[in-house]
Amino acid sequence: MVGVDLDPRKVSQLGARVSYIPDVPTADVAAAVEAGCFEATADYDRLRDRDVIFICVPTPYDAMRAPDLSFIVSAAEGICSRLQRGQLVVLQSTTYPGTTEEIVQPILEKSGLKGGIDFDLAFSPERIDPGRTDFTVVNTPKVVGGVTPQATTRAAELLSIMGAPIVQVSSPRSAEMTKLLENIFRSVNIALVNELARLCERMGIDIWEVINAAKTKPFGYMPFTPGPGVGGHCIGVDPYYLSWKAREFDFYTRFIELAAEVNQSMPFHVIDLTEIALSAIGMPLRDAQVLVLGVAFKRDIDDARNSPSERIIELLLNRGAKVTYHDPYVPRFQIGGDVFHRKVESLVSQPLTEASLKAADCVVIATGHRSIDYAYVVRHARAVVDCCNATASVKEGRSKIVRLGSGIGG
Repeated sequence: MVGVDLDPRKVSQLGARVSYIPDVPTADVAAAVEAGCFEATADYDRLRDRDVIFICVPTPYDAMRAPDLSFIVSAAEGICSRLQRGQLVVLQSTTYPGTTEEIVQPILEKSGLKGGIDFDLAFSPERIDPGRTDFTVVNTPKVVGGVTPQATTRAAELLSIMGAPIVQVSSPRSAEMTKLLENIFRSVNIALVNELARLCERMGIDIWEVINAAKTKPFGYMPFTPGPGVGGHCIGVDPYYLSWKAREFDFYTRFIELAAEVNQSMPFHVIDLTEIALSAIGMPLRDAQVLVLGVAFKRDIDDARNSPSERIIELLLNRGAKVTYHDPYVPRFQIGGDVFHRKVESLVSQPLTEASLKAADCVVIATGHRSIDYAYVVRHARAVVDCCNATASVKEGRSKIVRLGSGIGG
């Protein structure tokens, strides 16, 4: 197996038998390299003698929330001049319905080979939840749709080797839409509970208590929790991919876009909660020292892509606050380069100590990493904004906590 990547840092790390992904143990990478089963390279020519080529590249959006397929296009163009008769190409990057057949296939066919005749082409989305150990690539069903029945069957037979069940669908478009449905389902439900959390704050109800009670129902309900926004490479991105594509068909995904609007508004609500927490100790937000705990997009992982903490920090800086952050998984965090904070800045995680907590006027818990002692945080902080119910079990000092979905003293 050969892995091709243009990032020299990743190639170097893998060559040194070191994994840069927490979910993939370094021991597994080392064993594969030492056994001669895996090699990392930046040389696209190594694709010429491969039977199967997987395209696994980022699919972000641009500043206007339009799909950025530049990584897919670049990968396909790199494959095109090396494509061989009989090869199977499988796109795994999350994207809008039609990408495989409308973007990737025409680029590959510039080689003079025809998809479905000279080479096989399919789409099979990744289904990874970072940090999760109960469902992995070996037991999470794989959805596969090829440009021909032969391509579907061939990709399905290959992927079945991993051990996971295979779900074959009629086309790449169906497989692409399946992935979007999965993540838009989560986006919509997160938006629903985020909106209810804000309502509960006004009504003096604890949304976390309500969620815990509701999830005791064994049917017809699935628990989702509120937070400072959505992040990662899928949930905050995928709705925009589908909304953008839908306009080609004179269709407007109002429900989906409303959910995205609610989720995108949550960092602004966190700023409101921070002002409430600071006002309780007689401090304005301007010139206040704010410590943000957690910049990864979810707890216990090192992935900070599209993290709501980026917007929270930018908004705090724009309001005149002085901001530091601590995250045991993310040593450096980049913000800015957008309308909220024009200057691009690289921040460095600061040690979490009694001194750093006491120096902060307010601590904003944006990501509830389980390795952090939140009783210790509350004990030494002047004011705390809890965006993820991390302080639920903390008994002392609750009067200084403003909890999203509950309110002050929550």
